[in-house]
Amino acid sequence: MADTASDSGDPSGELSGDPSGDPSGPVRMPGQGGHRWDDGFIARRAADRESTPGAARDLTMGPQPESYEDFPRSVSYGAELRARLDALRELVGLSRTRLDGPTLAEAGRVLDEASARQRLSSQHTVVAIAGATGSGKSTLFNALAGVAISETGVRRPTTSAPLACSWTDGAAGLLDRLAIPGRLRRRPWMSAGPGDELHGLVLIDLPDHDSAMTAHRDQVDRAMELVDAVIWVVDPEKYADAALHDRYLKPLAGHAEVTFVVLNQIDRLPGEAADQVLDDLRRLLDEDGMALGEHGEPGATVLALSALTGEGVGELRELVGRFVRERGAPARRLSADVAAAAGELRSAYVAEGHAGLGELAREQFGDRLGDAIGALAAGEAAEREWSRNAVKACGTPWLRLWRWYEATRAPGGPEPMPAETGPEPAGTEATARQQVEQAVRTVADDAAGGLPAPWAQAVREAAARGGEGLPEALDELAATTTAPRPGGRSGRPAWWPAAVLAQVMMTVHQILGVLWLLGALAGVLDVAPLTPVLVMLAGTAGGPLVEWACGVAVRGPAHRYGQDAERRLREAAAACGRARVLDPIGAELLRYREVREQYVTVNGLSTTGK
Repeated sequence: MADTASDSGDPSGELSGDPSGDPSGPVRMPGQGGHRWDDGFIARRAADRESTPGAARDLTMGPQPESYEDFPRSVSYGAELRARLDALRELVGLSRTRLDGPTLAEAGRVLDEASARQRLSSQHTVVAIAGATGSGKSTLFNALAGVAISETGVRRPTTSAPLACSWTDGAAGLLDRLAIPGRLRRRPWMSAGPGDELHGLVLIDLPDHDSAMTAHRDQVDRAMELVDAVIWVVDPEKYADAALHDRYLKPLAGHAEVTFVVLNQIDRLPGEAADQVLDDLRRLLDEDGMALGEHGEPGATVLALSALTGEGVGELRELVGRFVRERGAPARRLSADVAAAAGELRSAYVAEGHAGLGELAREQFGDRLGDAIGALAAGEAAEREWSRNAVKACGTPWLRLWRWYEATRAPGGPEPMPAETGPEPAGTEATARQQVEQAVRTVADDAAGGLPAPWAQAVREAAARGGEGLPEALDELAATTTAPRPGGRSGRPAWWPAAVLAQVMMTVHQILGVLWLLGALAGVLDVAPLTPVLVMLAGTAGGPLVEWACGVAVRGPAHRYGQDAERRLREAAAACGRARVLDPIGAELLRYREVREQYVTVNGLSTTGK
């Protein structure tokens, strides 16, 4: 297209017609010192004007000023918007394995359109004129262009395809993006130079949004996603139409800064009726959630006019011109798109309650695993075993000798099996497995509480994967974990040797007393029998007394020994549960916090905002 345009004298090539030779497209006609285009209907009307005294100038498209940009600069987004786009891109990347495609579709579309629009002209602002059947949008389009470009009449629908009018060159890429063919691209009545108030405007006349033809509505919907701004044209009869408010204005309420709402055909309203209808229109827009740009505040522009008589058209032209000169419409539109995408994703990222796993929940999970592994019973058994060993070590030699004799006579061998180490009751293993599974479900529910549904599901899945094989791992842990021995290798406290020595001394007293008594009775020793009897009685009574004292003294150490054994087993169970369940849950929670921070940035909120 560009080559054809260049040969025919159009520097941009975007308005020179359809290069395919479509007979319905505009063709060049010799003019007076310039190049004039002809699309049939409009050209004939222009010729009629030329033959009429006092007619306006013809549709001349002479050489364009050098200030026109054949290669316009691309759009440059501000630092804040770039940060939000980067955060949205990061958000989508982190969420692909957690959210389904349809949920992320709108965010992906916004990112694609942001990249596409950034590569195109920043010197042009694409504004669409949309409206219902008979609202007069085509008449307004012609009034702004200064020439009857868009066909008007009683036939409905009048506009069957988007029609473009560009005030300057360099908008071909934008029009290609809107899929507007060359034969539907026009220029205004007067050549637009840098001083023109609409310099840089690309105006699009859309089909009726309430057309009975589905293709027309689809064209409107697609254009609404691509244009930089939109002028909604309503009339006194359909300004409150639910199809307009529910399908377009409410969903696009966040795009108020790039929205114009024009009440057309006020020439049909008598007296103060136009003001009343305009006030009611403002009320409806407020109910739609669309901010109104009044008193210097950002928001939608609302005004009344008559495209047929020209009343108010100049004001609209001035407002649109100021809007175009600001060059900020693409960024504002994209910012609104990002906010809208963030709003749709809110339920996927914003928790209703406190998200996370507290220290109390972690401790309770470890305690449940310790109970399931039998840490309490193991501690009590260790305490009893320690007490028995202490009594044996501190008992009299005669008592230990008797116990050894009894043990040798028992059929089970010299050391009978303690009751607490016997076989577990039936159903104990199943009960422990159920306790472990219940502990995993409980901690998963605690961690997922308040999280958005996708992330709560991810937390539960991580906990379930970690819980697989956890009961077996705990059983192996219980079999290999041994209780500590604080007193050394034997596990005895420091005073045990003294107690053993005291028992030896008592035994020595008994033996000496017996030998002394036998020597006195045999006349070998010259001593009164009472003395060896007293020595023997002292050794005989002292042994049980020392044993009793040791039994009392070992209660505290035995209890501490059991507690230490229970603690070690609970810590081992908690460490196993932490590695298999809590760490995967923590990884999912950390991932959620990351996406939450990105979402906060996308939404333009502070990090403490919700």
